[in-house]
Amino acid sequence: MAYGEMGSNHIYSTYYAPRGRGRIFDLGIQIAQIYLSPFDHIIGIIGEAGSGKSVLIKGMFPGLELTNDDDGVNVRPLPLLEQDMETGFFTPHTYHVDIRFEMGFRPLNQLAEAIELAVHRGKRVIIEHFDLIYPLLGTNADLLIGVGEEIVITRPRLFGPVPQEICDIVYKSLPYRLMAHTAEDLCEYCMPREELDRCIHGDVKHGFIMAFPDHPPKIDLVELEAKVQAMIKEGLAIDYVDESHIKIGGHLHDCTGPRTHVHNTNQIKDFHLLHHTIYDKKHKAYLIVGCVGENAEARLRDLEMVSR
Repeated sequence: MAYGEMGSNHIYSTYYAPRGRGRIFDLGIQIAQIYLSPFDHIIGIIGEAGSGKSVLIKGMFPGLELTNDDDGVNVRPLPLLEQDMETGFFTPHTYHVDIRFEMGFRPLNQLAEAIELAVHRGKRVIIEHFDLIYPLLGTNADLLIGVGEEIVITRPRLFGPVPQEICDIVYKSLPYRLMAHTAEDLCEYCMPREELDRCIHGDVKHGFIMAFPDHPPKIDLVELEAKVQAMIKEGLAIDYVDESHIKIGGHLHDCTGPRTHVHNTNQIKDFHLLHHTIYDKKHKAYLIVGCVGENAEARLRDLEMVSR
């Protein structure tokens, strides 16, 4: 038997990190179905605030009580640290801990000991900011997931990948996702309501897709690009309101991914739209494509060439 046959040969899987809670929930369900094993004890999650880690976890583990919820519900005392108080048939099988948050209350070595105890007892621990606790655990996660512009999934082996490798990918890429999602909302803000109501969202690297089924949108894309660029230059505040809304320069706007934004429109760099729609024959939809960041115009030209 070859050494590689002793375990999975899976290195990385990569998905675009989608906009909106519903789409992230669905991707979490898909990831759990494909990658999660009943023998996994440590699930490591890596990603910055606002990247969608908590929503992804809720999709992967429906019903799991997160100890530091996005809605500000902080579970105390931390169940992971109360294992000796939980006896009998109904003791939890799965624990959740946000290492960055808990560092304000407990030393890392105490958290590491509690994780090791849970694993020794056959429990599963979902660990946000796994990179912070990894040096003290002496073992890698069974399943390691990074959330940035893309969601990176890996099943580490003896020689890695180590958490820092995932950090290097997702922390570097997240700003593009925040810029792209905010630029997409600015396009929505400037779009006629009848077109917005039939818009379907998609993703490309450092950008976004807005798809319109059956017939092309009645939108001047050169004018739309100019309006959005003017809003970017104006430096409008982007504020979270609730799980369905943001404010753009003080004006309420519907949004299904309200936490995944830059704080000000002037943080969006080099936004450009393709000046005509692309027809997707397979899905019978007309696509508006936008990109942000360096080389955005060249990236749009490349996407146009691939689509032909």
